[in-house]
Amino acid sequence: MRFAVEAWSPDYGVAADPAQFEPADMTVDVGIEAAPDDWEALTSNTDLVPNRILFVDGVRRIDARIWFDDGDNTRVGVCASVAAGTVTCTPTTATVDHVKVERGFFAPASPAAKPIVTRHGTYKYYPTASDTPEDLYLAIHEQMTATEVAVAQVHDADLVVYDGPLRGRHDPLAVGYIKTQHVQYLPDQQQRLLRVLGDGQRTPIFLIGGSGFTRYSWYQRLPGPRTQPLAGIIRCETAAIGAVPNAITRANIIAATLPRYASQPHKDARAPQNLYPIAGLENHLRHRLGDQQVLDRALRRVATPRPLTLSATEGPMT
Repeated sequence: MRFAVEAWSPDYGVAADPAQFEPADMTVDVGIEAAPDDWEALTSNTDLVPNRILFVDGVRRIDARIWFDDGDNTRVGVCASVAAGTVTCTPTTATVDHVKVERGFFAPASPAAKPIVTRHGTYKYYPTASDTPEDLYLAIHEQMTATEVAVAQVHDADLVVYDGPLRGRHDPLAVGYIKTQHVQYLPDQQQRLLRVLGDGQRTPIFLIGGSGFTRYSWYQRLPGPRTQPLAGIIRCETAAIGAVPNAITRANIIAATLPRYASQPHKDARAPQNLYPIAGLENHLRHRLGDQQVLDRALRRVATPRPLTLSATEGPMT
């Protein structure tokens, strides 16, 4: 396969995180735990906190943007690295258990597209729906999610905390932990409750449906300084499996557990939402991705020696 590495920075033009968006057919039922007019802040008075918690996270990075020959056309693709890992926490220990690093060449489906072999690893070819930034980045995100699921397949934890929504992760012990809020799921009447939640308190659970995946969800405030009304607010979601009372019990256990791992502002700029186990795992995973400049040079060494011929209408990737 003939290809060339784009001279522009690989960070240019990165699309928004696909995890921020919901399908158009999303539905929300706020009458699961309490009637819509009876919503109030709830305190989880339970001692049933898990002894072993598995935190799962993944990171991704575009190493280089490339052009490759597809017959008489020149196509766009990206080479990216993803890593995922787990941390097991007990009341006295935190241990990184499993880490997996994958490298991929993401480009539109083409018979000409092949894996790219470099001295620092092989970029396996993953076909994408198109060469738009959105489709390329969505494919990278999906590969990271698959890697997260792979590293968390075998565990003996009582609770599994995924950093991010639960899409594609159907472990009945899992909870999706969403620390930034880009979508308003609740009607304004129920949304106002978030402003008055106390430290550790949560909202009643509600049901999110759409596109074949239904889950229970709730908001909670973690302990920490309040620089604005929604400071410390996180959202959790679990698969909608079993009876509602069981889901409520599970929400209470999770709500009582998460504040133990909330970060503090003097140690983390994303406090309190960036939980300590997740922050430590992210740092470890970014190190395991390798040096982007080294990988870029490795790709350039195996690229086509002479420049590709572009048509008059083609130019640098945007």
